[in-house]
Amino acid sequence: MLDKLKQSLRESPVVRMGDYSYFVHPITDGIPCMDPAILQEAVDRIMEIADLRCDRLVAAEAMGIPLVVPISLLTGIPYNIVRKRRYGLPGEVIVTQVTGYSQKELYINGLGRGDRVVVMDDVISTGGTLRAIIRAFQGMGVEVVDVIVVIEKGEGRAKLERELGIRIKALVKVDVRDGKAVVLD
Repeated sequence: MLDKLKQSLRESPVVRMGDYSYFVHPITDGIPCMDPAILQEAVDRIMEIADLRCDRLVAAEAMGIPLVVPISLLTGIPYNIVRKRRYGLPGEVIVTQVTGYSQKELYINGLGRGDRVVVMDDVISTGGTLRAIIRAFQGMGVEVVDVIVVIEKGEGRAKLERELGIRIKALVKVDVRDGKAVVLD
């Protein structure tokens, strides 16, 4: 299961960003080009494990977009993108995302109290992106039905689950050892 995804992860280059080891992969970076067979494996697995009893699929810009679009097409569930750009629309919520290598503002529009969402993301490592989005949703009265990530790296998932009282489903777990991406499951 997920053989193409796992093999492509093993072959992905690793770069350093300060003290952070960052693997470069089509799912997480769009580099090199995405093999549709890898994306299809991920989408098929998401369809198997996700609780899709929701009003909206949600992903952060940019690498969550290739995940929510095919799921939206398959299910008919509309999607919403947490953007990196401010629009100033009524009800816009601003959140601060802190990751292992950056800090920036994200902007939530079009969601409100009582909405039920499934959050999808490409990778969880420190948990900074999901932490910011889920905390904002909790404050907004948006119900997080499910959280799905394609790739888990490090201990961010377990820490975030404890901190926020949520469950995060990951398709594959990866670690970086000796400058190489290693698939753990």
